[in-house]
Amino acid sequence: MDKTIVITGANAGIGYATAEVLAKEGAHIIMYCRSSKRGAAAQKALQASTGNQAIDLVIGDLGSLESVQRSAAEMHARFDKIDVLINNAGVVTLKKEWTKDGFEQMMGVNYVGHFELTRLLLPLLKKADRARIVVVASDAYKFVPDKDQAFFDVEGFLPWREYGRSKKAMILMAEAFADQLRNTDITVNALHPGAVATSLGVSRKTGFGKAVYKVLTPFFKTPAQGADTAIYLATSSEVADISGQYFVDRQITPLKIPHKNQQMRKLWTQTQREIADHLNQTIS
Repeated sequence: MDKTIVITGANAGIGYATAEVLAKEGAHIIMYCRSSKRGAAAQKALQASTGNQAIDLVIGDLGSLESVQRSAAEMHARFDKIDVLINNAGVVTLKKEWTKDGFEQMMGVNYVGHFELTRLLLPLLKKADRARIVVVASDAYKFVPDKDQAFFDVEGFLPWREYGRSKKAMILMAEAFADQLRNTDITVNALHPGAVATSLGVSRKTGFGKAVYKVLTPFFKTPAQGADTAIYLATSSEVADISGQYFVDRQITPLKIPHKNQQMRKLWTQTQREIADHLNQTIS
């Protein structure tokens, strides 16, 4: 497979499983990871397990717009093109926390960071032949009440609602980029990976959440099973001409988001303004 594929959060969970399958198929993998230590360990493990040495590592923190810009600039300097961008990384927090830029943590990392990274990598995607953007979202978007159409500066905090809000934003982001790129050869699709047994939501500092994770694990998909639809959207000829859709188990699935197009356009404009305000600059 002569493809260069960027995978965010590639050092663990679904991201690692996705990278492993695609590396075995011969793709050039660019692992986009926040931790240089964990990223380097995962890179070494992947090279050993797949026999593919074409696995590069880029360090970037999706919770920092400055870091996203720096890592995107590094990719422009190091790589000629990107065939597939898989926006996979994600966080769950059980209390209200903020990114370095002042966004609620889940919205900032899961959505805002990916929005900015995708925007900055578009020139490299346009250099590829029929590039694809794959957004790993979630049916957790349904945790947000229909009447609740806010995304920033939300009052109160309910962990799963805010996680769902970030995933709803990712779904709308995928549709917005698909609309923006409709006259190009780049496709953009989102997906729900299923309930997957990963360490998402387990605190590395305190271990909080491990007991719940252990109890629920038998009922979840494995990371490899959760990676299946992302791999399908990244590589299958069956979806080569499909864009702006939401997939569950490889099937296009209708979204239950009222006034979806209106919310999509509003979020697109608002996100640009929020990022510009935080960076004190104008985004084109």
